[in-house]
Amino acid sequence: MGKIFLLMGKSTSGKDTIYKTIIKDKELNLKKVVPYTTRPMRDGEIDGVQYFFKTESEYIGYKDVGKIIEERTYHTHYGEWRYFTVDDGQIDLETGNYLMIGTLESFFYIRDYFGKENVIPILIDVDARIRLERAMEREKKQEHPKYDEMCRRFLADEEDFSEDKLEKAELPRRFNNNGKIEDCIDSITAYIRECR
Repeated sequence: MGKIFLLMGKSTSGKDTIYKTIIKDKELNLKKVVPYTTRPMRDGEIDGVQYFFKTESEYIGYKDVGKIIEERTYHTHYGEWRYFTVDDGQIDLETGNYLMIGTLESFFYIRDYFGKENVIPILIDVDARIRLERAMEREKKQEHPKYDEMCRRFLADEEDFSEDKLEKAELPRRFNNNGKIEDCIDSITAYIRECR
C-alpha cells in the first residue's frame, strides 16, 4: 500500500520549491496530485500544472456529487477563493506513493479519508521575519502585486498553524527551512525514504 506525503507550512515557507525538487527525484518516484482552486491564476501559472483552475459553479458541481475530499475557503479582499482536492482518480494507493501540498486543515481531512497509516505529514517551519521578507520579494515580482492579500495570508497562517492546532495533529517531525533550502530538502528526502 502506498503513502501520501503531505507537505505543509505557512505561506512562503518554501513548500513549492521543496515540492518541485522532491517530485523530480527519480529514486523516490513520487506521483503528483494536482489540486483545484477557484482563485485567479498568478503570472506564470498553467492550468493543470500548479492547480486546476475552476469556476465557482464547477466547484459546486463537484461538491454536489460528493467528489471533494477536502476543501478550504479563504475570504480575501478579492472574494472567496477555494482550494480543494477532488476524488478524480489521481490517487490510487495500490499503484504507488504520492506527494501533495496542503494545509494543516487539509491534512486532517486527507488523513481521515485515506487512513492515518497512509498519510505522512511533513511540516516546514520558517521564522516569521524570514517568511514576511520572502512574501514581499515574491509579491513585488507580480505584474499586479496584491500586498493586502499577502498580509491577510500571513496573519491567517499564524492562526491556521497555531501551536495548539499543531499539537492536535500529533506531527512526528518538523523540518526547519530558515537556512539553506537544500539542507531542508535533504532532510525531507531522507525522511520520505525512511517512511516508504
